[in-house]
Amino acid sequence: MSTLRALVILAPLVGLTAVALADEPVDPGPEAGRRAFLEVAGVLQSPRCMNCHPAGDAPLQGDESRPHAMNVTRASIEAGLACTTCHQERNSEVVGVRGGPPGAPRWGLPARDMPLVFQGLTPSQLCEQLKDPERNGHKDAQALLEHVEHDPLVLWGWQPGGTRTTPRLSHGAFVDAWKTWTAANRVCP
Repeated sequence: MSTLRALVILAPLVGLTAVALADEPVDPGPEAGRRAFLEVAGVLQSPRCMNCHPAGDAPLQGDESRPHAMNVTRASIEAGLACTTCHQERNSEVVGVRGGPPGAPRWGLPARDMPLVFQGLTPSQLCEQLKDPERNGHKDAQALLEHVEHDPLVLWGWQPGGTRTTPRLSHGAFVDAWKTWTAANRVCP
């Protein structure tokens, strides 16, 4: 235990005021990190995340993660058929079109240089992939946290509208698990 952390813990016992050290990450240990990542993996492999991070070059759709109805692929996207042609900034029911495509800012597959695949991987494989800058869009731990914590497209997963399911953890619990995993030096299960 660091001297500074010990002082914060012991301060009330000797009549001093403890100061919160929110910016000083505390390593929760490898076992807590592994458990936290299993929670993270459960969210990433839910349809809300996995449908846009599939094993192949075609996005999936629905809670069943079925092939995209319009036969969209990376090739069709690269040829000029942007996902945002149909997927607008908001869900279609918000603008009065029932049963239409979901929407959020910057709807689309990850860029080819960020080939993160959430489908069909073990939690350990998913963890290693997230840590690898060559496979995660050249993001460090802080940039990945920023993405999952604040990106509007990621946040859509917890408010997908219609009858779509949400991930099994709340967004706050997901971010907390991500932070625990990060503080535990991104240890893999």
